[in-house]
Amino acid sequence: MKNAFTLVELLVVIAVIAIVAGLLFPALNDAKGRAERTVCANNLRQIGVGIRMYCDDSSDSSPAGKVPWIAYKELMKNYVGLRGKSSANDRIFTCPADTFCYEMARGANGYYNVWTNYSRGLHEFRGYDYSSYSFNGFNAHTADNPQQASWRGIAQKRLGSIRQPAKTVLVGETAAFIPYSWHQPRKPIQLGPGQCPMFPDARDVLCFVDGHVNYTRIYYSDNPGNLFAVFYDPPDGYDYKWSGD
Repeated sequence: MKNAFTLVELLVVIAVIAIVAGLLFPALNDAKGRAERTVCANNLRQIGVGIRMYCDDSSDSSPAGKVPWIAYKELMKNYVGLRGKSSANDRIFTCPADTFCYEMARGANGYYNVWTNYSRGLHEFRGYDYSSYSFNGFNAHTADNPQQASWRGIAQKRLGSIRQPAKTVLVGETAAFIPYSWHQPRKPIQLGPGQCPMFPDARDVLCFVDGHVNYTRIYYSDNPGNLFAVFYDPPDGYDYKWSGD
């Protein structure tokens, strides 16, 4: 009969297991993150094709309307094989990393500027038409605060008129337009009345007008009036722009 482990030997084994687990966990976490971004990129690539097909059938005009960044889904979803009412089961419109979000409500001053952190994803909200993704059409929006900067976007633009299709965003993770990141879940710089859940160089998955998809670094400006990332095109050194000019 073999001798049993001594207490010291058991402690050594436990310590070795803990060290191995500690070494493996970051690698497993990184692998999970890459897998989620791959799914998200494939979703956006298909959605981008669907938007372009919609535009082809609309004299090359991109989605428009009162809230095209959300309403675009209803306009083009049949091009990606979806029929009937939208739901949280529309997997092509669900980023697997979209497990939390920030939602804005109207504050005491009458403007929508009070942010709340929710432990569920945007694709679970009917108000976002059950989608993790937004069309780059925020230029169709009239800011609640007239002192805020103009919103950028490509709503109602002909895709063929966009000067830099490889750099101009077509559709992307909604978090990118604020910006924060589902792939870098960390505490934002700001969160409170009149403040946004932004942080510098948040990285999000975007699909561009030319059809390519990239995990992109988003510029953040804390200048007064620049409430969202989509209020301004980034400076040199960033690989995207919101406006189609």
